[in-house]
Amino acid sequence: MPSPLITLLTDFGSAEAFVGIMKGVMLSINPDARLVDLSHAVPPQHIMAGALLLRSAVPFFPQGTVHLVVVDPGVGSSRRPILIETDTGFLVGPDNGVLCPAAALMGRRVIRLIANETFFRHPVSRTFHGRDVFAPVAAHLSRGVAPEAFGPVIDSITELKVPEARCTGSTISGVVVHVDHFGNLVTNITAEALPRFPAQQVSVSITGTPVAGPVSAYTAVAEGSPLAIVGSWGTLEVAVRNGSAADMFAAAPGTPVTVVLESRDA
Repeated sequence: MPSPLITLLTDFGSAEAFVGIMKGVMLSINPDARLVDLSHAVPPQHIMAGALLLRSAVPFFPQGTVHLVVVDPGVGSSRRPILIETDTGFLVGPDNGVLCPAAALMGRRVIRLIANETFFRHPVSRTFHGRDVFAPVAAHLSRGVAPEAFGPVIDSITELKVPEARCTGSTISGVVVHVDHFGNLVTNITAEALPRFPAQQVSVSITGTPVAGPVSAYTAVAEGSPLAIVGSWGTLEVAVRNGSAADMFAAAPGTPVTVVLESRDA
């Protein structure tokens, strides 16, 4: 059954009217649509950040939700607009990899090229496909238009490889993959990869500097002190209590984070 729920994720920010315009287009097509803003603060043109934010959000939405993503540095070029059908809902956006991690998590089924211009808003701007292509398609999907109406099945799309942590002996080597609003450093070291040892037998460091943890709460350390904690994404994060780890460590996506499993006899 179609769902009138549409989520929006963009790098448009809040200073311009772009997001509001897209919502106006969708509500003109489906006045019953329910629109949920995931974020419009994706760093401009940062496909990986958009992909990771989307993947972190999709498990929490009901069956049939349409997820609309416009992080689209290739707008107006030969990059393709696509629609992905999954086990739990739909993904609409550019074929630049931004949809891939979420699609894998949701159970990717069918990929379609959005080619039926009947569903577009005309004339189509070369710089605002969010308004003229993606928003109309998402709105029509939410009304129950069949996915096959939008275009043919395609066999492959642009994939996005999310960096994975490496385990070598007693060391887990990871990197920061996202910096959140608070300056917390989200890594690619999953909770499952961490040992089931007491915290005192695990050493966490960022760029060679040790931090406390993993701890169970931010309050485990003094205010202004750095720590490691498993965050809401299910991965290890480096944070500073009531401060910014990004500022303290001058860190960004790609900054190395290391977990060392110390011997029980040490």
